[in-house]
Amino acid sequence: MFKQNLPDYIEQFIIDGSTWEPCYASLSYEEIDARVDQALEMLMKCRVCPRHCTVNRLRDEPGVCASGRYASVSSAFPHHGEEDCLRGWRGSGTIFFTHCNLKCVFCQNFDISRLAQGGKLCDAEELAGIILRLQKIGCHNINFVTPEHVVPQVLEGLSVAIKGGLHLPIVYNTSAYDSLESLALLNGIVDIYMPDFKIWDPILAQKYLKASDYPEVARKALLEMWRQVGPLTFDKNGIALRGVLIRHLVMPGMVEDSKKILQWLREKLGPDVYVNIMDQYHPAGLVSLQRYPEICRPVSASEYREVVEFARSIGLWRIDTRWRGFVIMV
Repeated sequence: MFKQNLPDYIEQFIIDGSTWEPCYASLSYEEIDARVDQALEMLMKCRVCPRHCTVNRLRDEPGVCASGRYASVSSAFPHHGEEDCLRGWRGSGTIFFTHCNLKCVFCQNFDISRLAQGGKLCDAEELAGIILRLQKIGCHNINFVTPEHVVPQVLEGLSVAIKGGLHLPIVYNTSAYDSLESLALLNGIVDIYMPDFKIWDPILAQKYLKASDYPEVARKALLEMWRQVGPLTFDKNGIALRGVLIRHLVMPGMVEDSKKILQWLREKLGPDVYVNIMDQYHPAGLVSLQRYPEICRPVSASEYREVVEFARSIGLWRIDTRWRGFVIMV
């Protein structure tokens, strides 16, 4: 039995884990396979993400994301650095994909997303093998990291893994630059959506993400994710089972942009939305004093504090914090 001093907010969103089943348990194999077919058709003139490159990825024609027919997996392991409600005590079963449909100049996984270092192409059976291995070693969930450009491949792998006995929650860990068409195919399959709402201002989005439509796309994506799974819920041990967990990385000099994002979340999703306001930004990727001097520094403690205090002042009360005082009882 796992016990800890749970924050009060968790207790209001606990569900019975003994009777809980992942979303996909209610779908037939035929329905899941039909979604795989629909997703693969999207690769022929690629519209998997909002870029709509229209290249034929089934023939390995690369678009903006530089991906072809198969997903490239950079790493897969029990991650103990995720939010406590995901990592628990056995880790979140993360699968990191190489490439990305955004071009964030400050990307802290630049070697993976832009340089595609260390990636291995995996077909459906290989991806399913990775998924089932993570389940076998005890991970609390399967956590797909940067999956926006490989939704068809993710569905292919899940189809095989579900038939092979998968029973863990699925976490969709995304930049929020997702197409509504892809999200529709994930409806009833993904249990936990974890979008990172990065930037509000289209001008800043173009400058730092190379996608001026990012804010609009992210807003529509978050509304759809919320419609599908709603507020984040947990089992009695505080492990997330279903819902939306939104990340927001506070950027240096962009406090007002952060406030606009949080205000929108409060107005559109309500006070029960679960938000992780993050302070770990540091210059990475293409950021340098010569190219992007205004963000070539860590976020200050005062900037971060101002954003968190604003979130609380507008009624956002489910703000992620690290648990304290938890122990594993055998």
